[in-house]
Amino acid sequence: MTEILLGQTLSFHGDPFVLGPESVRVERQGAVVLLGGEIIDTGTADAMRKAYPQAAITDHGNCLISPGFIDPHVHYPQTAIIASWGKRLIDWLNTYTFPEEMRFADPAYAAEVAARYFDLTLANGTTTVCSYATIHPASVDAFFDAAKTRGLRAYAGKTCMDRNAPNGLQDTAKSAYDDSKNLLEKWHGVDRLSYVITPRFSPTSTPDQLSALGALWHENQSCLMQTHLSEQTDEIAWVKTLFPTACDYLDTYEQHGLLGMGGLYGHAIHLEPREVDRLTEVGASLIHCPTSNTFIGSGLFDMESMVARGLRVGLATDTGGGSSFSMLRTMAAAYEVAQLRGTSLHPAQLWWLATQGSARALHAEKKIGNIAKGLEADLVVIDLASTAAIEQATRRAETIWQSVFPTIMMGDDRAVKAVYIAGKLR
Repeated sequence: MTEILLGQTLSFHGDPFVLGPESVRVERQGAVVLLGGEIIDTGTADAMRKAYPQAAITDHGNCLISPGFIDPHVHYPQTAIIASWGKRLIDWLNTYTFPEEMRFADPAYAAEVAARYFDLTLANGTTTVCSYATIHPASVDAFFDAAKTRGLRAYAGKTCMDRNAPNGLQDTAKSAYDDSKNLLEKWHGVDRLSYVITPRFSPTSTPDQLSALGALWHENQSCLMQTHLSEQTDEIAWVKTLFPTACDYLDTYEQHGLLGMGGLYGHAIHLEPREVDRLTEVGASLIHCPTSNTFIGSGLFDMESMVARGLRVGLATDTGGGSSFSMLRTMAAAYEVAQLRGTSLHPAQLWWLATQGSARALHAEKKIGNIAKGLEADLVVIDLASTAAIEQATRRAETIWQSVFPTIMMGDDRAVKAVYIAGKLR
């Protein structure tokens, strides 16, 4: 049955980093028309009522109907260790991450965590995620099973490591290739699921393993590839000792066929000029993870320079190194990081990063991340007066962005009134 959602609707007609806030249209008395899991029309409430007189109507009042949030860099196996105390990257991995990931050898535990993870993200209005799993194929199966059950568009891959990790978390160059290929053939393109080739990062993969995964990516160019790049300065120094012939960190991937369009490079904080040039030339995506970068002391991502170069930039929680499952909190952290670098990101730019910008980073902007005809109907309905503190701030607002900004800075799962996945209320 055709359904009309009424409320304030937000849609993008361009990139607000390029065209400014005017590229975002907010219809104060708007409507979104859903049928068969897609958006079939959008416009004013009066126009859509007249065009679809037999449609069922759900009125969300003054709430904001937005594209669902898209989180393009997460570690679902770290759900249980989020907000663990006091470590930088390498110590974080050894103290918290690797012991927890060892538990995913148990398929039942993997399924339990995957279900909990999606419960948490859906409660926060996130409708698509791109996740690292563990080295265990069952961890990928658990993630995709849970996503498929919920009807989600989701991305994930087996995390590959053959050195500098506990024995129980190491594979080999051959098993990384074989397992990844088998999982890719099992899941890629099933329903709304996409496999992502996933070397964790250069320090935990030998050159042979990186080459094997580069070959797999070359053979399966419809897949994305995800990894980490230049997150912390001591990590970069470690990479230099492990790859003495590489001219920089990015070169450790480029030498092995792991640089290209469709590459998702998480963090990318401490980049050399050559690295920025090459990432720009190939059309790669950078994924900004602000709560993680501040929580484990990594540094301040240079948003202004990266978007000025025309790079695709997504915004991500990086749970559990990131300290929140909420994309609202992640937008707030991105604002704070930019302020520390002397730039004030506009609310329109922050909302873009969490929706259409992240969809572009995943090369999925023709499917998700906006409210437009023909796109999949993944939507979040946001209460712009969800707490007393937010309500008293929005009561004074004279523009839509003055209404939205307090929710960005102070909102949480209480602001999420409803979530639609492929047109179904979840």
